[in-house]
Amino acid sequence: MKFSPTRRQLLKGGLAAAAGLAASGIPRPRSAGAAVGEPLCTVLDISRCIGCEQCVEACREQWQETVPDPVEPMPKPFPSRVPIEDWSKKKDVSDRLTPYNWLYVEHLSLTHKGEEVEVNIPRRCMHCLNPPCVDLCPFGASRVEKNGIVRIDPDICLGGAKCRKVCPWHIPQRQSGLGIYLDIMPSYAGNGVMFKCHRCTPLVAQGKLPRCIEVCPEQIQSIGPRDQQVKKAVALAKQKAKADGAGEERWRDYLYGLFENGGTNTIYVSAIPFHEINRALKADRAQWAQESGIKAPRRAKRAALAGRPLMGPVADTMAEVGNLTWALALAPVAGLAAGLGRLAAGKGGRKGGER
Repeated sequence: MKFSPTRRQLLKGGLAAAAGLAASGIPRPRSAGAAVGEPLCTVLDISRCIGCEQCVEACREQWQETVPDPVEPMPKPFPSRVPIEDWSKKKDVSDRLTPYNWLYVEHLSLTHKGEEVEVNIPRRCMHCLNPPCVDLCPFGASRVEKNGIVRIDPDICLGGAKCRKVCPWHIPQRQSGLGIYLDIMPSYAGNGVMFKCHRCTPLVAQGKLPRCIEVCPEQIQSIGPRDQQVKKAVALAKQKAKADGAGEERWRDYLYGLFENGGTNTIYVSAIPFHEINRALKADRAQWAQESGIKAPRRAKRAALAGRPLMGPVADTMAEVGNLTWALALAPVAGLAAGLGRLAAGKGGRKGGER
């Protein structure tokens, strides 16, 4: 007799698998679209970052021109409630994430143990082990490469921004007026395409370093197999904790990205505990909101955080029952949408995002 599992059985099996993997200690890839084999992981020692922004300039030089300019006049969005987001006239913005700027350096001042300290933090996509932007994209436009890089296919993306909404750091940014929508619904094409760091996928495929790592004068960042990089990050965090007088047992306070959202392939190590860094980030955003003159508190908060993520605790998004259920139900629909999108892209769809 042919076995045909019920929806409840599928959900139960998916939850059981997720629970088993979650119990394994240091986070491992669990997504249906997760990396096959050992993913590449980057470790950033931000105590060595001098804030020169050479990484930002190198990233922009390499990838900014791969993001197309939108059509003009800008088409109406569909549905109409979708806001038009146009950064094509603001390509020089480099102090936050935008569709044309995938990396920025956070310049932060804070007080640590009674002393003023300057901290510089390169910010970009975290490249999660179990990325909600992949599992919950209704169009199947986001995926995890074999090397662990999380990327959005600009030929398939319809700009719905679900990826930004479910990302704990709200990393992807939308450019309206371009993308496959122009070939499918030219009268209602304002949704556009979502863009973010793809960690120099074409270069890495050729065995080259990501540009941000290649040009850094202080070599604050390294890349390699995740198991090796995790060991390096933990050892470095223990050194930082001990040097700060906290004791090696407090090493987790000096490390960010290893456990957040179930684990990522971007791990930061700092000489200052990250809860202090996040407190300073919140204060900075609050000051910006106050100075911006935006009266509505929620709107001011959204504007202050847009493209400028915090570094607070983040639970495993996909461990929530609702999201796991949604991902299981969405998988066949996303697969079909991705297939149709690639077919449309192959018949003259507009390209952008890589070279």
